[in-house]
Amino acid sequence: MVTATANMTHLKKNKKRHIMPFFNLSFGVSILALSLLVFLPFVALIFTASDLGFSGFWEVISEPRVKHAIYLTLTVSALATLSNLFFGTLIAWVLVRYEFWGKSVMNALVDLPFALPTAVMGISLATLYAPNGLIGQWFMPFDIRIAFTPIGIWLALIVVSLPFVIRAVQPVLAEMSVEYEEASAVLGANRSTTFTKVVLPELYPSLLMGCGMMFARATGEYGSVIFIAGNLPMKSEILPLIIIGKLDSYDVTGAAAVALFMLLISFVILFAINALQWVFTRRMGGVL
Repeated sequence: MVTATANMTHLKKNKKRHIMPFFNLSFGVSILALSLLVFLPFVALIFTASDLGFSGFWEVISEPRVKHAIYLTLTVSALATLSNLFFGTLIAWVLVRYEFWGKSVMNALVDLPFALPTAVMGISLATLYAPNGLIGQWFMPFDIRIAFTPIGIWLALIVVSLPFVIRAVQPVLAEMSVEYEEASAVLGANRSTTFTKVVLPELYPSLLMGCGMMFARATGEYGSVIFIAGNLPMKSEILPLIIIGKLDSYDVTGAAAVALFMLLISFVILFAINALQWVFTRRMGGVL
């Protein structure tokens, strides 16, 4: 009995030890790096935009061109996120659950939007979907324009943000055992029921994380969109272009105000995603 008590006390003391040595030093360096690279630029942005005051900030955000750019950016980003939510999950499923010739090439192509400069991607898309482009010319007889319209922005955002959901879902699918799906089939469930009741609940946290990263990337995307958007005021002008335009006209505080508004949107999205992840984690823990 005494030996068991001593072992328990020893285990409790060992729990306080950190596997990584020099924890205090590494933790301090991490906080310093995050402060210099992430927190300090945000503080500088807030400090610059504060020169306008709340009324001036709201006046900048309420400009017709800015309001339309905000609406267009958020709407198209949401549509691109929903599109990638379906196609990205499907591609991740194919890459994990099936063996086929060229699988490694397909897996490598997923990361191509990360490797290529966004300007190269934008020029390629504009060349393909322009009215006289390889693909765009087939839509012109139906009076459908893809490039230099919001449709082109939607396509560009789909391309640049697709890897986020694939790389978020792929490792989770790889860790999931096929035995759960087989057991569901043996118990009489059809394929749709198996996917919605067995597979999908396990994917919720990773899907939420992937959607959050996709939406954040889409709202701030500039390089690939500028070449295919057309940049027409009140039609196809995105929010990052508004910031560039204000900087070109030496309106630094106005650009900082628009950038701060984008930052606030990103914070709200990240907070909502983390809250949903916490809810799903608690529910799954309760079920288990």
